[in-house]
Amino acid sequence: MDLQNYMEIVVQSKIDQVLKMFPKCCHCDVCKRDIAILALNHLPPKYISTEKGKIFMQMEESSSTSDAMVVQEIVKAIGIVSEHPRHDG
Repeated sequence: MDLQNYMEIVVQSKIDQVLKMFPKCCHCDVCKRDIAILALNHLPPKYISTEKGKIFMQMEESSSTSDAMVVQEIVKAIGIVSEHPRHDG
């Protein structure tokens, strides 16, 4: 049985969209990964192990409150990573 944190799927699906609002922030893979990690560390995990569970979570996460919480954490993470990027150059 494979386990997956559904919030990883949600953050990954929104990160590029949110980054478009911050053109001065680096969009390299290292920065994007750091942004995702920081956001995920501040979001409640939602583990799934089946396709049925994924569909259930998609229905549950479609609320605007959940969406706003994810975007808010991504924005906070963008601010931190922008000030302290870990990549070279």
